Formats: sequence, structure tokens, C-alpha cells
Amino acid sequence: MELRLSHEAVERLIEIEEFIAKDDPERAATFVDRLVDHVEGTLPANPRTGRIAPELSMPDIRELLYRNYRIVYRLTEKRIDVLTVFEGHRLLCVDELGL
Repeated sequence: MELRLSHEAVERLIEIEEFIAKDDPERAATFVDRLVDHVEGTLPANPRTGRIAPELSMPDIRELLYRNYRIVYRLTEKRIDVLTVFEGHRLLCVDELGL
């Protein structure tokens, strides 16, 4: 199954890396690489592994957790679109999804 990262998701990953890099640039790059590896290693083979995003209750909008981050994605018949990535203590902002 094809996996795509939205522009929003890429922007959030850049922000996460920049934030962590303030303390440790090497750790920042490693963390983001591992988060992306987790998504790429999990979702294509098991697209329903994530739970339905509770703020939306839409079966095609799901989320995968990695450490304290939420990776929100849309599941279609042929593709997985990663919509956004953000810290787990925050609520999902529907405006960020472009739905």
C-alpha cells in the first residue's frame, strides 16, 4: 500500500526537529528519522493498526502513536496519507488536516 506524507505532516516534522535541535541537533535528526521509520515500517503492512482518531470518530481517519507523538493518517483503499504529526498531549486540530 502506498504511503504519502502531506505537506502539513512534513512541516510538522520539520518543526519537531527544529524544537529538539535547540538542545541536541544530532538527537533531533535521529528522533525524526526513527518516527518516520516507525510509520513506514508499520502502516503499509498494517494500515488499520492505529486507532480511530477520537476527536473525529471517522473510521478512515486514524492515528498511530510514537513515543509522545500522534501521527494522524487517512486510510483509503489504495493509499495511506499521513495528514499531521503532533505532541500527544494536544487535541487534534481539524483545520490542520485539510479535510
